[in-house]
Amino acid sequence: MDLNNKKSITILIIACFIISTVFGAAFGVAGGIVGGRLLANISSENQIMDSGDGIIKIVSEESAITEAVEKVSPAVVSIIVSKDLPKIEQYWGSPFGDEDNNFFNFRVPMQRQNGTEKKEIGGGTGFIISTDGMIVTNKHVVSDQEAEYTVLMNDGTKYEASILAQDDTNDLAVIKIDEKDLPIVELGESSNIKIGQSVIAIGNALGEFRNTVSVGVVSGLSRSITAGSGMSGQTEQLTGVIQTDAAINPGNSGGPLVNLQGQVIGINTAIVANAQNIGFAIPIDDIKGSIESINKYGKIRKPYLGVRYVMINGSMQSKNNLPVDHGALIARGESIEDLAVVPGSPADKVDIRENDIILEIDGIELNQENTLADIIKKQKIGEKVKFKILSRGETKEIAVTLEDYSS
Repeated sequence: MDLNNKKSITILIIACFIISTVFGAAFGVAGGIVGGRLLANISSENQIMDSGDGIIKIVSEESAITEAVEKVSPAVVSIIVSKDLPKIEQYWGSPFGDEDNNFFNFRVPMQRQNGTEKKEIGGGTGFIISTDGMIVTNKHVVSDQEAEYTVLMNDGTKYEASILAQDDTNDLAVIKIDEKDLPIVELGESSNIKIGQSVIAIGNALGEFRNTVSVGVVSGLSRSITAGSGMSGQTEQLTGVIQTDAAINPGNSGGPLVNLQGQVIGINTAIVANAQNIGFAIPIDDIKGSIESINKYGKIRKPYLGVRYVMINGSMQSKNNLPVDHGALIARGESIEDLAVVPGSPADKVDIRENDIILEIDGIELNQENTLADIIKKQKIGEKVKFKILSRGETKEIAVTLEDYSS
């Protein structure tokens, strides 16, 4: 090979090296851009989940929702409320009440009672927490002591239900059906949920469309609301509840609020009328103690003070000319029967009265973050607790012995 040919080969090899380097870099950058877009799509439309056996998988939010619903739905039940009501029949009769005075045999449509008949008067939702038929729901769903309650399973099977326990302070009830080997839900943790995370509501919407699924997000935490029941006509103060925009309709009460792992994190309990998807759920952590108490004692045992109250804030202080901007104002409910202090209760025994303001419990100031219910539920039955109270213009300290709610 002559020198000129060697130079040509050398130049060709160098040129090829340069070309390959340039094109390689170009395609690498392009590949990085495309890859970045693909990864961005995965991140925005999917999530990484640990299967529990060390295998990490990427799943879409849609498939996570469908898997969660498939996991929970078999243990979600509809609750049918029935009651014996007067049976009214129509007939044509004399408006004069006496056929002898009805000269022209004049007849008009009239009504009369003919015995009684069982009618469906309402409905709600529940979820099974034990294989032998314990079901959690809202207290206001099963509040009528004269009504009968039927549980309708997801497969259409019906069971008569009895009430095991009710908890007014948490709008909680546990009912029981006589069956074995039932599917159950998995209870999650509500203490670590975050605003914006996806949630699923499942329930007997409008008392007609059972196991209706709606999807939304956690819209707010630690809300305080006054909830009213259309069935009982009573209202109650609920604190620390979860706000969600997942559609909750009448009939959804008592149903589960579920995370994407298929765990129950709340009990759907209330909606804001004439609003767009503003619903509330009781955090599941708030009722775990009651469930454990029922399993252990057959009833709900927890510390009890025996007052109705409203938490004070700056706005309420200025509006009502109150002397403080914090604390729990002891006040009666909307009904004349809803006394501020329950007769014979621990509060009554130490002379706590209507319009008193509880400022502190064991040195902890009561405010929107530390409500009276929050502090009381952390105490023990039979324990003496120090209260700082503003009563009739004077501040005083008293010791209150908390009693068993169930007694």
